[in-house]
Amino acid sequence: MSTQEIYNYRKVDEHTITGGQPTEEQLQAAAEEGFEHVVNLATFQPGHSLPDEAASVQALGMVYHPTPVEWQDPKLSDFAAFEAVMQRLGEGKTLIHCAANFRVTAFYGLYAMKRLGWTEEQAEAFMASVWAGSRYPVWEAFIRQVRETLGNK
Repeated sequence: MSTQEIYNYRKVDEHTITGGQPTEEQLQAAAEEGFEHVVNLATFQPGHSLPDEAASVQALGMVYHPTPVEWQDPKLSDFAAFEAVMQRLGEGKTLIHCAANFRVTAFYGLYAMKRLGWTEEQAEAFMASVWAGSRYPVWEAFIRQVRETLGNK
C-alpha cells in the first residue's frame, strides 16, 4: 500500500500531496512514508468518511487538522481557515485531502497563488488535473471570489 493509491492522488512537491478520502491502510502508508500532518477539508459523511479519522491519524503519530468545507457552500472564511492551517504547518510532510480532491485542489491552487508564488496558469493546471470536465457553478463562483481578493480575475 502507498499514498499514491489514494483516490485522485496528486503530488505537489516532496513535502505535500493531495487526494480524496484515504483508507486506514493509506493513512498507515502516509505515516510510514514520513508524513507528519493530515489536513482534512471534507465534512463527516457516514459511509464516505472514516469512522474516527482524528483518532486514526493521531494513533499513527501524525497531527490531524480538520478544516471542514461544506461542498455546496464554500466560504471565504473556509479559505482563511485553510490558509491559517497551512501557515502553521512548517516543513513537515503533509497530506491534504477531502472526499475526492476537488475542494483541496481548488483551495491549494488558490493558496499557492497567494502564498507560494504560483501563477494563475499553474493553479489552473493543478485544479484542472482533477476538475477537468466537471462543472460546479457554486465552486466556479467561489474561486472567482477568492481570486478577486488576490487581485486576480
